[in-house]
Amino acid sequence: MGSRERRRSERRKRKDRSATRTAQSGEPKAASNGEPKAPSATPRERMARGYARSEEKNRAAREALDPLHEGERPLVVTVGAILSAIVCLSIVVAYAAGVKVNGRQPAFVQAASPALLMGIMAWGMWRARYWAVLGFQVILLFLIFSAAVGLAVQAASVAQILATLGLLAVSGTFFYLMVKAMARIQMPHRVPRD
Repeated sequence: MGSRERRRSERRKRKDRSATRTAQSGEPKAASNGEPKAPSATPRERMARGYARSEEKNRAAREALDPLHEGERPLVVTVGAILSAIVCLSIVVAYAAGVKVNGRQPAFVQAASPALLMGIMAWGMWRARYWAVLGFQVILLFLIFSAAVGLAVQAASVAQILATLGLLAVSGTFFYLMVKAMARIQMPHRVPRD
């Protein structure tokens, strides 16, 4: 750490100690115009107020959520289930057709494990299960990270850059929309259908 950063850190610590002592003594600091000034909050108190404001926003967002009806499934979860089923079927069909990867056909386990995973995830999302949506979001997260790294490291042409940006936009939007759907799925009670 450089000397400038060290001095800045020491100055912050002194200010925090001074604010803590003033708050503990109960003596308001005198303002520049001679009037007493209310003691400033300590960093811990500011942090506690910030947590309280954040929790209030979270509570309001939870109350605004509409619980799922019995048998209902959010649209984004339905689309995710269909995409998972398509990926599962495409893996099975490609393996059955003898598609080669890097000049040779993959082993059965290499094709069966992702197909099984995507199939289970498609079934779980179709049934509006929280764990399935969470698993799909993890896959989307890996897709987002790998596309971002590919964009930074490997994109060589304008077409690759545009395709990667499109993939990032679609997967990022899909990820964002699934957050609210997950919150609705996780709600403790479901409303019976009319």
